[in-house]
Amino acid sequence: MENNKIAVGLDIGTTKIVAMIGRKNEYGKLEVLGIGKAKSLGVKRGVVNNITQTIHSIQQAIDEAQSVSGQQIENVVVGIAGQHIRSLHHSDYITREKSDEVINEDDIENLVGQVHKLVMLPGEEIIHVLPQEFKVDSQPEIKEPIGMYGGRLEANFHVVVGQVSSIRNIGRCVKSAGLSLSDITLEPLASASAVLSQEEKEAGVALIDIGGGTTDLAIFKDGIIRHTAVIPFGGNVITEDIKEGCSIIEKQAELLKIKFGSAWPGENKETEIVSIPGLRGREPKEITLKNLSKIIHARVQEIIEHVYLEIKNYGHETQKGKLIAGIVLTGGGSQLKHLRQLVEYITGMDVRIGYPNEHLAGDSEEALSSPSYATAVGLLMEGLQKESCEVEYEVEEEQINDEPEEIEEKEVLKEVKESEYKTKEKSKSFFEKFTERFKEFLDNAE
Repeated sequence: MENNKIAVGLDIGTTKIVAMIGRKNEYGKLEVLGIGKAKSLGVKRGVVNNITQTIHSIQQAIDEAQSVSGQQIENVVVGIAGQHIRSLHHSDYITREKSDEVINEDDIENLVGQVHKLVMLPGEEIIHVLPQEFKVDSQPEIKEPIGMYGGRLEANFHVVVGQVSSIRNIGRCVKSAGLSLSDITLEPLASASAVLSQEEKEAGVALIDIGGGTTDLAIFKDGIIRHTAVIPFGGNVITEDIKEGCSIIEKQAELLKIKFGSAWPGENKETEIVSIPGLRGREPKEITLKNLSKIIHARVQEIIEHVYLEIKNYGHETQKGKLIAGIVLTGGGSQLKHLRQLVEYITGMDVRIGYPNEHLAGDSEEALSSPSYATAVGLLMEGLQKESCEVEYEVEEEQINDEPEEIEEKEVLKEVKESEYKTKEKSKSFFEKFTERFKEFLDNAE
């Protein structure tokens, strides 16, 4: 029955907009029914700067996904990123009135609610409050305080902050394209779901998602997200450098980067030359691959050093914060030749390229397991998870209502299921609550 449940991930990137529609097969793997791509024209560094063009690109991607899959798309899960996203660490506590009762979800909700009241810079809003570890009375490093006794409940939080206007602009574009938002999630978190294993998250890992306009970083340790950052450089800056350095047009620079580009200048000999046709009858240009890789190397090194600084700021060099699983590179920019070797050289950490193929059904197209689709796959997974949680309760309720005999037992069962569902509802991510408030705002803004 879950097979009929379909979800759509919409990745609004700087270079491309991807709509991916899919469902879970009988083995719990992702079966992608259709994918639509459109050139992203109204987004710069992850932020919408032209509403009309963005709406048009979203519609184009959605139309293509609909025609390929034969499905009608109404709800989408959207990822947010962009240079306006920043994160901070914050500790807070509450003193419980009834310390003789065990800690429950309400206490945690009160504590998180208190963090939500933090005063941010003008125009900013808290979009994620992620508890790291708790402290009950004076007992530290507690992962799950529910069910324990204690008078003072304290926690360290990872708080993700973003500009309200930028997020609302994305919401407005999605709505104007005739779609409704079923959820919004942070893009580095979506990419992480698609390419990281639970073991890596436990051991400590840094996910670097190199997109067209930004490079997103998400650090996990002990299975918990510890740090997120968005660096406002991506693959487009490298293309821009090639364009300027070789005096050629953007289209040629992009092709050069993909076809002949390398992040390691030592690989190319001085004699390797590529000829580029001149504009409108002008002489063709000759570019040495050595020069090309020097231009790429300089910019990539800058991006990686920025990211490595964030990893060091998180505390990778301390014994407690060591990232044993190293770095996972994903996103379109991670496909650059010899990038893995350069990142290993700069950081001294183990590096692998993250492909989202382990979640995809065996018969999926090979193109879908490209790192450039990691975010879209992650958003689709998020959407399907949300769908299956909602279905679970409905099915259970139907089953309970359909049993004609043993009324008493049926009532008890129903009560148990209801309380379970209420608990699930309570522990709903606070991001979902933000989504609900956000949807209300969009409805009122008509």
